[in-house]
Amino acid sequence: MHEKLETRTFLLFLLIVTVGFALLLKPFFGTIFWACAIAVIFAPVQQRLLVRWPNSRNLVALGTLLLCVVVLILPVIFVISSVVKEGVVVYDKLQSGEIDPAHYIDMVHSAFPTLEHSLSKVGINVDTLRSDAIDGAMQSGKFLASNTLIIGQNAFSFIVSLVLMLYITFFMLRDGDKLIELMIRALPLGDTRERTLFALFAEVTRATIKGNIVIAMIQGSIGGITLACLGMPGAILWGVFMAFASLIPAVGSALIWIPIAIYLAAIGSTTSAMILVGVGAGIIGTIDSVLRPILVGRDTKLPDYLVLLSTLGGIGLFGINGFVIGPLVAALFIAFWGIFIREVHVLAPNEPAKGHEELPKSSD
Repeated sequence: MHEKLETRTFLLFLLIVTVGFALLLKPFFGTIFWACAIAVIFAPVQQRLLVRWPNSRNLVALGTLLLCVVVLILPVIFVISSVVKEGVVVYDKLQSGEIDPAHYIDMVHSAFPTLEHSLSKVGINVDTLRSDAIDGAMQSGKFLASNTLIIGQNAFSFIVSLVLMLYITFFMLRDGDKLIELMIRALPLGDTRERTLFALFAEVTRATIKGNIVIAMIQGSIGGITLACLGMPGAILWGVFMAFASLIPAVGSALIWIPIAIYLAAIGSTTSAMILVGVGAGIIGTIDSVLRPILVGRDTKLPDYLVLLSTLGGIGLFGINGFVIGPLVAALFIAFWGIFIREVHVLAPNEPAKGHEELPKSSD
């Protein structure tokens, strides 16, 4: 009796300390998650290098991390810096009046007079849209001026998070296999189940990140190059917007290129609008519908509709991190229920129970 009390007390304090530690790490959830995700993606490279240099775990982890920086981090920083530059140019044109959102809305309204009636059916008023565009352009300068310090702090916070993420990634690459073995020993789920779930976590994370990033890069590049060839200002900026919009399955980058095509048609650039629609629907849309099930759905072993719902739900709950966390939670949900059904042996409607013969059917 005394031993049971001691065990229960210890488990209670273990739970309290674990929850407290989780709360301490909560502000760094995104940083830790992406460190684990990057370590999972580059784990095959790490393992190949360890086969050649088994006694140099530090150097191998450092080399893998440098490869990660060159392949992944530096291109992201380049894209962000390019977007910032183009954003500054667009902001200057907004302030000078060279870019007038209300004027563009009036042009679209004049070119498509039936559009106002269609928008009113979904609760969008053109006059309200015009006034909101004017107010947004006028307030953008005041917002940037009054929030310069906050923007600087956010930039500093981003740099700190990036350095912290790389620091954690190094240790995940070096000691990841040992941490997994330690967790398998500690968790009371059974070693076989735990290895299956950890393998599933790695597989889904790798497939989702690689699949979505590849799709986003391809769609954003094609969209940006097309807009640049059509002479659209801010082509890199719009290409990045298409890349981010492509994270939303089924809709994707069409959220960006369809309004641009409508604007081009409104200003009389019918040929450019048709080219953009052709590229958007014929190439970008095909890439999304063909590659996403192959790169994401097949490797995660999730049906397309579940990939869509889990991605949208994940983005809604966790922000940009949700495009990975959503499908991951869905895959773990399927895995846990699969283990339960297999091990508890939930019977199908017409399946006889073990150790019992099927009852004879009554005859008329």
